[in-house]
Formats: sequence, C-alpha cells, structure tokens
Amino acid sequence: AKMQKYLLYHSVGPEELPTLKELSTSEICKIWSGVSRYIHRQLLQEKAVEIGVGTFALFTVHASVEEGKVLPVERPVFILSKPLRMFYKLDCDETKIPDETPVVQLDFEEIAADTHFRQEIVEQCIHETLLCFAGALAEEKEVEFSFK
Repeated sequence: AKMQKYLLYHSVGPEELPTLKELSTSEICKIWSGVSRYIHRQLLQEKAVEIGVGTFALFTVHASVEEGKVLPVERPVFILSKPLRMFYKLDCDETKIPDETPVVQLDFEEIAADTHFRQEIVEQCIHETLLCFAGALAEEKEVEFSFK
C-alpha cells in the first residue's frame, strides 16, 4: 500500500509539498545526505534498503582490470520497484535482490538523530521529495538524483 502513493498521473503541485516549501535547499540536501549515510551503513552490513520507490542493494559485478584479469567488485545498485516500472512503463533491467539479503526500511529516527532534524520533518522531506520524483516520472521529465 505504501508504494501506491508514488503512482501518480501528473506532477505534484506545491500544495502537496508543505515541508519542502518550508525547508531551504541546503536543509533538504542535509536530510538526503543523512539518508545517503544511512543507506551506506546498511550496505556495508550487506543489507538492502527499501525507500518507497525502490531498493538500494549491493551487487557483485565482474570488472576487467587488465588483460585477461577479472576482479569481482561490489557495486551499489538502485532497483526501481516493479509497480513503479510497470505503472510508468519504464524499461529497466529486471534485477533481483538475492534471497539471502535482508531488506530494511529507512530508519527515520536514526536519520533524524544523525541530521539534527525532527523525525517528522525527515519523514515528510523524504516522502515529498519522492512524490516530486514520481511526478516527474509521470510527466516524463528527466530526473537526476545523485547520492554520494
């Protein structure tokens, strides 16, 4: 059910983004940096992190280092959730998280403590940013979302 709220038919109006309106760009970036650090900590513990529109997970890819030498490298990958892929008719590779990988949700309390924002601000900021992201997908706009 949580996923449903990111299946939109049109972009999101400012009235649906009260928290983002209140926060400055640098505050929004601080919160997302906290999210990024949280995801990083989980990946280091070999857990995947589900963020509402998809999941971050570590995958082993084989990188060619020099002639004939191949090295397994762990690489973080973001997998857009299947309902979103289907709803927005997105063409992504079907990537499955290994069954033995535990999947965790964002811990808003931990991110709030780390970033010194109130928990509901963190939660709303993340939710509203993802709404913007979904709205951009609905309008087929190009979206760039960069994580450290």
